[in-house]
Amino acid sequence: MIDQDKIKEAAKLIIEAIGEDPDREGLKATPDRIGRMYEEIMAGYAKKPEDVLNTFFTVEEDSPVIEKDITFYSMCEHHMLPFFGKAHIAYIPNGKVVGISKLARCVEIYARRLQIQEHMTMQIADAIEEALDPKGVLVVLDAEHTCMTMRGIKKPGSRTLTIATRGVFAEDAALTDRYLALMTQGGN
Repeated sequence: MIDQDKIKEAAKLIIEAIGEDPDREGLKATPDRIGRMYEEIMAGYAKKPEDVLNTFFTVEEDSPVIEKDITFYSMCEHHMLPFFGKAHIAYIPNGKVVGISKLARCVEIYARRLQIQEHMTMQIADAIEEALDPKGVLVVLDAEHTCMTMRGIKKPGSRTLTIATRGVFAEDAALTDRYLALMTQGGN
């Protein structure tokens, strides 16, 4: 899916456009490295959430599942600069749960694409809701955007928090507040 040759060509053009010599010793292999890098960091295009949200276990109880502090790295679709942070996921089962590593894999699929954080938050919630049909889903992404911290307004340390609620979490603000506190509190 990723066309490394086009990426290498584009990288060489950028090197030339900024006034550098693409044949200089330190830059000669840069287009090749950039091609391999993009194949890795854009790997989410080759996967679907249903490919990973597919290992279920039957449960009778509806005790909530919380997976927090899932580190992710993504690329802003507006400036093609990284944004990175933590994803926190809670869901209330409705007869089945998914293997917990699958939640992190779902985050990874959406993070490894050109993204905006708002869409990524909703996509993760929708994928979990579709795969599990839980009583409720709550997804929180907390990220730093380098398009804001290293360029433009230049506000290092600023973070963006996005939240998606489905089911009982969308219907009950007190429940959502309780789980938000559990998911975003410090410590592991």
